[in-house]
Amino acid sequence: MESYSCDVLVVGGGGAALRAAIAAQEYNPELKVILATKGKIGKSGVTATACSDRMAFHATLPHTPPGGPDAWRYHAEDIYRLGGLVSDWDLAVTLAREAETAFNYLDALGVPFVKEGGKARQFVTDGSDFPRACYTGPRTAIHIEEALVERLRQLPVQVLNFTMVARLITSQGRVIGALAMDTRRRHDPATALKVISARTVILATGGAGQVYRTNVFPGGMTGDGYALAYDAGAELVNMEFIQIGLASLKTKLNCSGSMLRALPRMVNDRGEEFLGRYFPPGTPDRVVMNLLFRKGASWPVTYEHPTHIVDVAVYQEIAAGRKVYLDYSRNPAGFQWDELVEENRQRYYSEVTADLGTERRLANPLHRLREINPESIAWLKERGLDLEAGAKVQVAPCIQHFQGGVKIRQAGRTAVAGLYAAGEVAGGQHGANRPGGNALLDGQVFGRLAGEEAAKEAAAVPRAEVPREEVEAFLARLQGLLSSGDIPAAKLRHRLQQLMERGASVVRTEDGLRRGLEELAGLRKLVQYAGEHGLAYALENENMLLVAEMILRAALQRDESRGPHLRFLNATDVNPVARRDPEWQRYLVISRKDGRMVLTVREPVRP
Repeated sequence: MESYSCDVLVVGGGGAALRAAIAAQEYNPELKVILATKGKIGKSGVTATACSDRMAFHATLPHTPPGGPDAWRYHAEDIYRLGGLVSDWDLAVTLAREAETAFNYLDALGVPFVKEGGKARQFVTDGSDFPRACYTGPRTAIHIEEALVERLRQLPVQVLNFTMVARLITSQGRVIGALAMDTRRRHDPATALKVISARTVILATGGAGQVYRTNVFPGGMTGDGYALAYDAGAELVNMEFIQIGLASLKTKLNCSGSMLRALPRMVNDRGEEFLGRYFPPGTPDRVVMNLLFRKGASWPVTYEHPTHIVDVAVYQEIAAGRKVYLDYSRNPAGFQWDELVEENRQRYYSEVTADLGTERRLANPLHRLREINPESIAWLKERGLDLEAGAKVQVAPCIQHFQGGVKIRQAGRTAVAGLYAAGEVAGGQHGANRPGGNALLDGQVFGRLAGEEAAKEAAAVPRAEVPREEVEAFLARLQGLLSSGDIPAAKLRHRLQQLMERGASVVRTEDGLRRGLEELAGLRKLVQYAGEHGLAYALENENMLLVAEMILRAALQRDESRGPHLRFLNATDVNPVARRDPEWQRYLVISRKDGRMVLTVREPVRP
């Protein structure tokens, strides 16, 4: 057993965690700051591994249209409006107003943002009226992670790699520390255990993508922060809203933007171009083509944009046992460039970086992709998908980002004294949808604010030791996972992921959600044993089961469609039920009361 003592404990290793640890240490250099990450710093988590066709960092800067000292307000209004009026307005204001500061910090660290004339080049993303998206290319998130890691290494922050925080310890209503374990010591509880006392704790553990079988998250993203906060007495909000988008199953590349604006054929494993079957009979090819083009700018599935029919079509094909591919080798049936509406054609021309001429542009989707995003072709080839040799990109609707999470107020404060949350693990700052590029921004803004506030609080409160009885109870829990049981941990996880894929992905029905909860209750009655994957894996399963219940219960109670939460009357329907305003312009808050999960409908903070 190892023991540690600190003023601020940061849990996580991505952009939000790094920014929080840096901010806490910079705010008060005299404090002891520990960052505990389940993987290895700079190598694990979403920020260190995520790629898309052109990954964005959203920010209103002095040169960002429409300009003026109050331009940030347009940004805040976009966040709140696109969120479906189920987020907190004051948190949207915080994100928008602090964006310039967040960008300037990263820029000063050397993040290689693309610039023109010394100013960051910006483009329009889904849900925005003005170009605010700064970028370095497909690796924007990775560049941010690298810069933050370099800065962290210049500070006396203690990094505990391969450390899974498994339980928060509270006393008299405030957090006083945590129990953790070394993930490399799979079958020895006594040597794996780490006891950490802390005056304040910041959760920045990211989302829970691994709760679903099909996702773009790296390993280890199992909802630990949601479970830790819930067990400690915090509230969670908006857990039914999960961004889902088409992505490459082989490479986990988000197939948004130019990947769809190149207008590839969308085919199943029978070679059929199936999209037209999901539109009303007699729908002209030009309507399908224009909608597919627009899908590039509305990539996550959302009720508020008609392009959700593409996600539903792909989901239904896969549910029927077929595979789906993007084929860039030849044009879709009925392709006519002149039938692209003027707005779409002008959008395409604005993205051309290497003009190949009209003849080649019209010849096939590969030439079009080469014109507007040649980097994506090279990136895929490096990872075994050679589009120039005719390879097709197998895609599916993949879990991409959790919109909700641990309910925060200003500076990332939660309902538990001394406990903060930042980044994807936090909830309330975004609603049903989120403008593209705001995820990276979110982690930097609230990471800094939480770090500074946690440092300020830590300097004013006494440190308490983790009680010995808590340590002994945790050791007994770990020991129990090594005993024989009903089901190995690996099989339990597989069954859970399949359950969530069927019941709470793109297509959600009352019957499907109720069946999911029944199956989940059955899984939770089973006694798992760690098996070859070890103790941390089994502890992750416990967190995943809890998070799955949150998602299913919230999705069942919200009997409308809003954002990525699409409710259907029947599992084979194409059209979801309607959004209900103003009745459902409220959010669902999850908390624990007397040992059971309770959902409460609550009014968000309004403008």
